[in-house]
Formats: sequence, C-alpha cells, structure tokens
Amino acid sequence: MIVHFIFDMTAWLSAWLMARFVTARGWLPSARTPFRDPGYFIALGIGAIAGALTFGSLNMTLAGMLQIGHSIAGAVAGGIVAVELYKLAAGIRGSTGGQFVAPLALGIAVGRFGCFFAGLPDFTYGVPTSLPWGVDFGDGIARHPAQLYESAAMLIFLGFYLKGLSTQNEFVRRQGFYLFTGWYAVQRFVWEFLKPYPPVFGPLNVFHLICIALLAYSLFMMRQNHELRAAV
Repeated sequence: MIVHFIFDMTAWLSAWLMARFVTARGWLPSARTPFRDPGYFIALGIGAIAGALTFGSLNMTLAGMLQIGHSIAGAVAGGIVAVELYKLAAGIRGSTGGQFVAPLALGIAVGRFGCFFAGLPDFTYGVPTSLPWGVDFGDGIARHPAQLYESAAMLIFLGFYLKGLSTQNEFVRRQGFYLFTGWYAVQRFVWEFLKPYPPVFGPLNVFHLICIALLAYSLFMMRQNHELRAAV
C-alpha cells in the first residue's frame, strides 16, 4: 500500500524532527540516556518488531485472516518488555524512555492517518455507526474513523506533555514515559470497543488485554520511580 508507506515514512520523519526539537531545548534530564548504548537499542528493536508481528498476526488469525499483521500496541508492549529485561540484566534503574515520549506520540498520531487512508485492507477501521462523521471506506457502510480518534488522543497528550516540559514540570519530566504508556493504554482500550476485532475474554479483544497490561505497568513503574527518587 503506497499510501500507508508514505504516511509511515512521514511518521518516522516527524518523530525524528520532534526528538531533535525536544533535545535542542534541553527539556529532559540528561543523567540517564540510552543513546550511546547499542545493546539497549538492539533489545528495543527486537522487542518492538517481535511484539508488533506477534500480536498483529494473532489478531488477524483470530479474525479468520491467515496473514502476517502488525500492531502499534504490540510494538509498544514488546519494546517495553525487551528493554526492561535488558535494564534488569545491565543493572540500570529508573526511567530511560523520556527521550522517546514526544517522538512516539507524534509518530503514532501521524501513522494513524496512514491507517485511515489505507481503508478496508488495513483492518483498523471502526464498527458501523449512524453518527454524522461516519466514514465509508469503500464498502458502502459508514464506520467510526477509529484511526482518527487515536490520532486526536495522541496529539492531545503531546500538547500537554510539551507544555509540561516547557514549564519544567518535574513530574512530567521524570515520569514522562510512564505517563505516555498509561495514556496510550487508556485511550486505545476505549477505541478497541469500536473495532470489529474478535473477543478473546468476555467482550475484550487481544489489544484490550495488552492495554490492561500496559496500564498496570505504567502505574507500577510510576510508583517505583517515585520511590527511587525519594531514596536518592
């Protein structure tokens, strides 16, 4: 899908520019950064790719589509697991993901436009709706533009996050990655009820369960990070 590819590349470029923007302003603590540790990035890359393919393909299989899929939620979860295991093995404590928050939020927001314009083949559209902003993706049925809901949610978070950084809000600076993870989990959990994905536990689909795990991780790590700071 050429349209999806173009938006994916735009998302990567937007994320890179956002990273440079935040870094140039010195808004984030510099005591612990992963940028000079190749092992950190190897773990992150392997985890994100494995999570994206595993959970995306699992959801497609459960929906009766025997094909390889990919998932942003799966990538976030897989990346987190791999990095936390690497940090445990390397003896790294505290949050190291602050530098990725703004780029990830913007990248997801832009990338979801690609999902929107890719239409039905992307399998990220919403269930049918009678609301006036329902979108016909080519099958004559007005559906929730769930992709745009997620874009809007992530842009709202990005605005609040950048505001917190610019005003040197210590909570936002220290807990930024966990705030991102929690917000992503909550908003994604809500939109999943508007998607035609097969349930695996009651009314919950695969991504609902991932979001619950991500939110639990976010809350637990915020508490751990707070206790670590208090002990210093």
